[in-house]
Amino acid sequence: MTAQNIPESLPVIDVSALFGDDLDARQAIATQLRDACENRGFFYIRGHGIEPALIDEVFGQSVRFFSQQTDDKMLLDKAKSNCHRGYEPMRNQTLQAGSPPDLKEGYYIGVDLPADDPRVIAGKFNHGPNQWPADLPGFQETMNRYIAQATRLGTTLMRALALSLDLPERHFDSFLEGAMLTLRPLHYPPQPPNPQPGEKGCGEHTDFGSLTILLQDHVGGLQVWDAESNGWIDAPPVPGTFVVNIGDLIQRWTNGRYHSTMHRVVNISGRERYSVPFFLTGAPDYEVSCLPTCLGEGEAPRWPSITVAEHLSECYRRTYGDGKA
Repeated sequence: MTAQNIPESLPVIDVSALFGDDLDARQAIATQLRDACENRGFFYIRGHGIEPALIDEVFGQSVRFFSQQTDDKMLLDKAKSNCHRGYEPMRNQTLQAGSPPDLKEGYYIGVDLPADDPRVIAGKFNHGPNQWPADLPGFQETMNRYIAQATRLGTTLMRALALSLDLPERHFDSFLEGAMLTLRPLHYPPQPPNPQPGEKGCGEHTDFGSLTILLQDHVGGLQVWDAESNGWIDAPPVPGTFVVNIGDLIQRWTNGRYHSTMHRVVNISGRERYSVPFFLTGAPDYEVSCLPTCLGEGEAPRWPSITVAEHLSECYRRTYGDGKA
């Protein structure tokens, strides 16, 4: 089914007051977030506080990395990593079961831990060193600066989500302490003139973690499932904004009250597309259980309790064929 070009169906929320001292103003934004999460699971944010110059640097470094020869990129193949870091070749992941592999290449960056860190030695899930390109000056510094700002933004949004659920503002802080996170620059070539049946830049899926903060270039291609119209709607780039969506962990936590919504990428622009999602997942040993405040009278939890690491391992197993991450 083709997408409808109805960007106004996804709300645009100015979150600048979340960084201020006015609790009433923060609560007002939380109310907007509640409506967006209950009805869409996707929304745009502006007033996010991340510097435009840094955003330009992130895109510039992404383009430089993916413009390298394949052999140079393969020196950082994530298959060489014990914690799923580094370069992901084209068609390496299949997010939509039964479809051809995704027509994209990517690069995984996480919390950079040395090999002698006790958590790495203990083999904790998704803990370890990043792989960094040696011949791209500024790449590592730029990505680390962006991760720091995106983490601050993600923490601020999680506190607003707590308010939206009538919880103390810092209810999720322990969940975020030592959180796993991933920055994943992506490159989508143009859709081929005669694609395989079902071939897309990125197959239909929901995101694994708690929040995704998406930086996308000017090309477009992101589509979001709209239950009301029973079809796909476009989520085109809007200058000065990020697209934010709720992941599976928040859906489990809220017993489905907040939606982890299906989405996909179809790059029919005829141009190269670049995007940079930041996935905020959570502390690996934190156990996610349905919030009692999200249960109606006589309602039972729809999902059993699960640790963040167990959940993420299962998601990787489903899309890569194993639980290695």
